[in-house]
Amino acid sequence: MPILGKKNEPPAGERKARWRPPLRALHRDFGYVAVGLTLIYACSGLAVNHIADWDPNFHDATTTYELGPLDGDDAKIARTVEETLHVDTPPRDVFRASDERLDLVFDQRIVHVNPKTGHVVDEGQKPRFLLRVANWLHLNRGKKAWTYVADAYAASLLFLAISGMFMIAGKKGFFWRGAAFVALGLAIPTVYVIASGGP
Repeated sequence: MPILGKKNEPPAGERKARWRPPLRALHRDFGYVAVGLTLIYACSGLAVNHIADWDPNFHDATTTYELGPLDGDDAKIARTVEETLHVDTPPRDVFRASDERLDLVFDQRIVHVNPKTGHVVDEGQKPRFLLRVANWLHLNRGKKAWTYVADAYAASLLFLAISGMFMIAGKKGFFWRGAAFVALGLAIPTVYVIASGGP
C-alpha cells in the first residue's frame, strides 16, 4: 500500500539522476553545433601537421598557351601576355633568359614566353580547394573577431569533454570504466612529453 504524500515521488536513485537527461540534451546540441568547426580544425590540423612534406595551402599548376609569334620589345610582349592571360597585377620582373625565352616573374607564378613561336608556359600555384580557407581560420590569420569564435569553440570542447564524463551512470560511467579511459587520455601526452624530453 503506497504511503500518503509520496505517491508520485520516484525512488531515491532516480531523483539523483534527474540532471542527466538535460545534460545529455545539452551535450547533444553542443555537439551538433561543433561539427562544422571540428571538421575545419581537424582537417586543417592534419594538413598543417605535415607542412614539412607538402604545401597545405597551394598546389603547383602548369598551363600552356599558344599565342602565335609576338612582335615588339620585351615590355610590349609582356603587356600582350598579361592581357591575354588576364593578369591583373604587374610582374615584379621581366627579363630575357635567352633569345627564345622571356620570363615574367610574379609573386606566386612565373610565365615563360617564347616570343618567336608564342608558346607560353604559366607555372604557378593555385590555392587548395577549401583547405587554404580552413588553414587561414585555424591559424587565426583573419580578423580579430575570429578569436572570439575560436574561444567559444574551445570552451564548447571543454564542455563536451567534461559533460561527456558524467552522461552515463553505472559501470560504464565515469567512476568505473570511464575513469580508466580518461586516465589513458591524460597519460598519452604526459608519457610523450617525458619520453621526448619536453619543450
